[in-house]
Amino acid sequence: MSENSNGAKELFKSMVKAGRRTYFFSVKEASNNRKYLTVTESKLVEKDKFDRFSIMVFQDKMEEFMKALQEASLAVA
Repeated sequence: MSENSNGAKELFKSMVKAGRRTYFFSVKEASNNRKYLTVTESKLVEKDKFDRFSIMVFQDKMEEFMKALQEASLAVA
């Protein structure tokens, strides 16, 4: 477990490589003890230059988020 500059503790992390893109999944706990998921996409745009985009999903919306993600996943299959 690590702590970043804003005081959030990292509880879990995972990475998925997909060609020029990499997806990072992190579960963190804020200083107020609220847990949240951060999903970050990092895309190589030039040599040694990356674009990064992140979303945060807080614990109270996780069930709704996962349901929507599962429905989207079924639509792709």
